[in-house]
Amino acid sequence: MRRIFVGDIQGCCAELARLLALVEFKPGIDTLYPVGDLVRKGPDSPGVLSLLMDIDAQPVLGNHDLRYLERREASDPAHERWLRDQPIVRVLQDVIVVHAGLHPAWTDEQYLNLVSREDVDFAVSVRYCDSDGNRPDSDWPEPPLPFQPWYEFYQGTRRVVFGHWARQGLIRTDNVIGLDTGCCYGRQLTAWIAEEDRIVQVEAG
Repeated sequence: MRRIFVGDIQGCCAELARLLALVEFKPGIDTLYPVGDLVRKGPDSPGVLSLLMDIDAQPVLGNHDLRYLERREASDPAHERWLRDQPIVRVLQDVIVVHAGLHPAWTDEQYLNLVSREDVDFAVSVRYCDSDGNRPDSDWPEPPLPFQPWYEFYQGTRRVVFGHWARQGLIRTDNVIGLDTGCCYGRQLTAWIAEEDRIVQVEAG
């Protein structure tokens, strides 16, 4: 069994299909973990949702997925039901999956119990914060100290896999992997195969 984590798909169904073929994804054996923002900016959000449902993908929700649900943009009720059933954070034995990032003060127990709107918003939209989890008024241009990328304050033992930061592109350190490489902006769709510690990309278009 392999665990394959994939960056922000954003409705880019053709690229997702090519990526699955490139990694030789085996439904029922391998598991796909999308890091959120499955829908909206690309050309085929329904196709993405159908494909993810067919292969029993295990995503987390991103800010665009939440907006998709809030605005009732799903044309298929089955897609909406499936999307509503997905969590904000997934905690695996050695990996945490979240769309944007984790608050410096959160514990393992809190990752699985994000109930307040403020906590959910942090998990799906943070880029910069300070050591107390306070966020700047804007993420661009890069804010001054004490604000830093959220992962500079992460002290957990599990590796965090996330997306949401196309401007930074692929991020790979000892404790985090950022997989948003801007497929919907004409760049790449990126996957990390955990068991092989290997990055795989397909070009957009």
